[in-house]
Amino acid sequence: DLALAAGVSSRHLSFLETGRSGASAAMVLGLATTLDVPLRQANAMLRAAGHPAAYPEPAPGDVLPASVRAAIELLKAHHEPFPVVVIDRTYRVLDVNAGAAALVGSLLPEGATAGGELNLARLTFDPAWGRAAIVNFDEVGRELLWRMQREVMAEPDHGPLRDLLDEVLATKTIDPDWRRADPTVASAPTVELQLRVADEIWSFTVLVTVLQAPLTVALDELRIETWYPNDEITTAGCHALAARGSVGG
Repeated sequence: DLALAAGVSSRHLSFLETGRSGASAAMVLGLATTLDVPLRQANAMLRAAGHPAAYPEPAPGDVLPASVRAAIELLKAHHEPFPVVVIDRTYRVLDVNAGAAALVGSLLPEGATAGGELNLARLTFDPAWGRAAIVNFDEVGRELLWRMQREVMAEPDHGPLRDLLDEVLATKTIDPDWRRADPTVASAPTVELQLRVADEIWSFTVLVTVLQAPLTVALDELRIETWYPNDEITTAGCHALAARGSVGG
């Protein structure tokens, strides 16, 4: 099946598997594309076959290309006052719009952002915050954990992602029944999120998207969450938060 999908002979693919033949860079990239391998792993495959990496990998301090930055800024602005959150492969928050900053800032305990960096996975499973703020924590926590487990299975040598999963699994908020994910079930493209905001329950549908045809590892690992209100209470609440922010600013 792989040979047919990749457009090569099964005999040649068998020789590659057994080591009787070496794989050219083009062959490695062709197989990686056919198998939908993440770009970071495609680079690892190339190096294992004796070839240089094909896709630039992010270094500390790297910034996104101007065209991508402009597109994200446009999305953030047009989605106001509803939240937009940009994260990387390890759920580190890279950027938010004003709506997300206002909502998350109103929910976080004092001093939560003192370190200057937020991580959505750590925040979700934080015993002092997750269960208190997320009304449907059982559904959200289970889906997020299973998503992370499937991501680690897809990229087992992604050290930071595996370390994050181990950290999450060690928290007290993990139900024992969640610890084994079903690899045959794909992650849902949306998540229903209910948050306790003061005396109200706000409901969002969170859509997780990725960039099409990324050419760098950083873009391949970028995740954009857009939060859509499910009811009038949530819609009015987000507008009220935005109004208070503009007055205070």
